[in-house]
This record gives sequence, C-alpha cells and structure tokens, in this order.
Amino acid sequence: MFIYSFHRLSQSIKKFCYQFSFGAIALLISFHLFTVDAWALQVSDIPDLAELKTITDQTWVIDDSEVLSALTKSTVANKAEKLAEATGIDVHVVAIRRIDLGQPVAEFTAELFDKWFPTEEDKANQVLLFLATEDHRTAIETGSKVKAVLPANIAMSIADETMLYPARKANYNQAVNEGMSRLEAVLKGNPDPGAPLLAVEESETSNYATKEETEASSSNLVVILLLILATLLPMATYYWLQGKP
Repeated sequence: MFIYSFHRLSQSIKKFCYQFSFGAIALLISFHLFTVDAWALQVSDIPDLAELKTITDQTWVIDDSEVLSALTKSTVANKAEKLAEATGIDVHVVAIRRIDLGQPVAEFTAELFDKWFPTEEDKANQVLLFLATEDHRTAIETGSKVKAVLPANIAMSIADETMLYPARKANYNQAVNEGMSRLEAVLKGNPDPGAPLLAVEESETSNYATKEETEASSSNLVVILLLILATLLPMATYYWLQGKP
C-alpha cells in the first residue's frame, strides 16, 4: 500500500513539474510578446486636434516622445505658425516613442492624417511630419494643395534623408529642426536646399539594417528560443524524474 501511494505521489510530482515547466515557458513567451509592443502607440490612442489644442494650447508640435527640447519645440512651433500666416499651409510635427513593429510608418502616418483631417478639403493645406524616436522611423503626409508646391520626391527626401539620418543617430532635435527648415524653404517658394550630403551618401551606400529591422529580428529570435525551451525543458524534466529511484 505504501509503495503504491508513493508511486502515485511520484507520478503526481512528475505531472506537476511538467505542467509547471510548460506553464512557466508559456508565461515567459506571453510576457515577452506583451512587452515588445507595451509602449507601442496606436492611432486610436492619439487625441483629435481639437482635444490636443485644449491640452497643449497649440498643435504645431506634439511631443509624446519627451525627447525634444523646449527650444526645439518653441522654434519649430514659431516657424509653423509664421508659415501658416504666410502660405495658408499648416505643418504639424508629431514625435512619439514607438509604433507597432509590424506596421509600416507610412501607413501609421496616413491613418493619423485621416483621423485628424477626415475630408479631402480638410487635408488640402495640411502637412504631417512624423517621428518615432525609439523606432528611428520618419514619415511625411501632405494634402493636395501642398503637393502643388512640394513635389513628392522632395517630401520623401525630407522624411527619409533630412530627418532619418540624424534620427538614426538619436539626434532627434536635429532631425526635427532640419526637416522643418527644409520644408519651410520649399513651401515659401525658395529653392530646395536638398538633403545633407552625408544623408544622401548613407542612403546610397549603407547595407546596415535599420533599427526596426534589427529589433524585429531580435524579437523573433527570442520567441523562437523560448518555444524551443518550451518543448525541451518539460521533456528534460520528465526524463530526469524518470531516472530518479
């Protein structure tokens, strides 16, 4: 009777260890998947412009990333306000920490543009400069009347070269200031000063993965390793217990 009870107890312990091991690994995977995008912002998380204006008193610069200096924000806001008075074009600069790794930055920016300016008439004289600081990602979205004075190739160059080059080096204030300065020049009808030479050279010659590509790859590798552990650890625990007297 004692031997039978001991055998049942042993089997119960084995079953518990197996379930505990599997559950622990599953918990680790869930925790990892949760924390990867824990700080990722969705378009739905960003208030409408009218609501933002009641909170910040202005909508020229929205800095949820908390990396832009007070000087940068005041300088860019002042330029945007004067530009609106001179040209009728509103430029909004948005800086956040991160977006979902699986979502293209251009898609996120377009969705936010649609949210803030629902109709084509609303969009016509609007520009949205977007920066995700932890992702090192930049984008631009413009309305129909803006496109008449800001060609698509220059708009993309402002986001992908003028802003992206310093952003990748974590020089976020430089990215916003230089992006706004180049945009201001073109919208005022002045010659395009062009992207910084280093930015052009890097875009033509760099074979390095972007931060978001590296981050996504690392994230996937961690998940794969955890899944392997979730398979091997319970098996190892089981066979170890089998070998116990």
